[in-house]
Amino acid sequence: MEEERRPYPPQPPVCWIRLPDVCLQRVFWWLGDRDRSRASLVCRKWNQIMYSANLWRYRTITFSGRPSRSHATEFESALWYIKKFGKYLEHLEIKFTNPYNSILTKKFQLTMRGLLSYLGRCNNRLKSLSIQHLELDRMVWRNHIRTSFIKSLSFFLRKMSKHLDCLNLRGAKVSLDQGCSILASLGRLQSASFTSVLNIEDYFSHHLSVYGHPQFNDIMATFRRLAVLTLNYNCVSDELLEILCKNNAGSLWTLNIKCHVHDPHGQVVWGLSWAKLARQATNLKVNFFFERVMKYERLTRILLHEIPIRSISLRSCYFSDPDWSMRPTLTDLLPNYRKTLQKLTFEFNNNHETLDEELLQLILICEKLYYFKIWAFLDVKFVERILEYQEKGKCQLQTLKVK
Repeated sequence: MEEERRPYPPQPPVCWIRLPDVCLQRVFWWLGDRDRSRASLVCRKWNQIMYSANLWRYRTITFSGRPSRSHATEFESALWYIKKFGKYLEHLEIKFTNPYNSILTKKFQLTMRGLLSYLGRCNNRLKSLSIQHLELDRMVWRNHIRTSFIKSLSFFLRKMSKHLDCLNLRGAKVSLDQGCSILASLGRLQSASFTSVLNIEDYFSHHLSVYGHPQFNDIMATFRRLAVLTLNYNCVSDELLEILCKNNAGSLWTLNIKCHVHDPHGQVVWGLSWAKLARQATNLKVNFFFERVMKYERLTRILLHEIPIRSISLRSCYFSDPDWSMRPTLTDLLPNYRKTLQKLTFEFNNNHETLDEELLQLILICEKLYYFKIWAFLDVKFVERILEYQEKGKCQLQTLKVK
C-alpha cells in the first residue's frame, strides 16, 4: 500500500527546443510578421526554422491608394520582404486599392519594378501571381507610369513563364495592344504557354471589341493546357472556341464568362462552335455572369442551347426599363439547361410583375440545381413551397438564399 501511495516522480518541464522542426514550422506558420521576427531572436534553432521555405510560400502584399502615416512604410517593407524571403515564394498576391493620385501610382510602379526585378532573379518556384483591379485606364495612371509598369510586368512574366501556373490580372483594364503584349510574354520564350489558370475578366478596357482582334486569338493559341479560363464575352468568338478546342480540349474544365452592359457583345457565335468544344472537352463547365444585360433578346443571342452551362448569374444593378419582363427568360430560355444547370443567382427589380410561379417551376424542372440565390420581390409562400418540395424530395436544392 505504501508503494502505491508514493507520488509519481516529477516530470521534466517541456522544452520547446526539443520539438521537431515540422512542429515548430506549423506553430510559426500562424504568426504574423512582427511575432515571427521576435521569435527568430529566441535562439539559433528558432532563427533557422524561421527561414524554412514552408513559412514563406504564400504572401499577400497590400498597398494603400490613400496617403497616410500608417501606410508610409508599406512600399519599403514590401521590397524588404521580397529581398529577404522572395526566393521561397510560390503564391504571390498584390493589391493596390483605389490609388488617390499619380504620385502614389508612380511610387507603386517604382516599387513593383524593384520587386519584380529582384523576384525574377532569385525565385524559380513561383506558381501563382495575382494582381487585381489595377484599373490602368484611370487618369491617375499617367501614360509613362502605365507604360513603365506594363514593361516591368511583361519582362517578369517572360522570365517566370516556365514555372507560372496561375495568372490573375482581373480588372487591369488595359488597351488591346498593351493587354496582348502582356499575355504574349507568357509564351514568348518557348513559343507556347503552359499556364493552366488564367483570369482576364475586365482585363481589357470597356467598349473594346476584342473578339475582332486577330492578335488576341493568335496569343490565345499559344496556351496549351488551360484548365480554368475566365474572361469577358467581348473576347469570345468562333475563332477562340476553335483554338480552345484544338489546343486545350484535354485539359479545359471550367470557362467563366462575364457579360457587362458596357462591353460590345453583338458578335455572332454559332452553336456549332460551342457544340464542337463541348464534344471535345467532355468535362467542360461554363459559368455565365451577366451585369445589367437583362433583356431577353440580348440573352438569347448569347445563351445558346449547345453550351454546357452549369451556372448563371443575372444581376440588374441599376437596370431600369418599364417595358422589360423577366418572364420569357424564366419560361423559354433557362429551361433549355434543365439537365446541366447547378447554380442560379438572380438580382432584379420585379415590382411590376409577379414571378413566383415561374421561378418555382424552373427550380422543379432543373434536375441538378443545388444552389439558388435570389434578390427580388417574392411572396412568403414561395419560400414555404420550396421548403415543402425540398422536404418531399421533389427538388435537389441544398442552398437557398432569399432577400
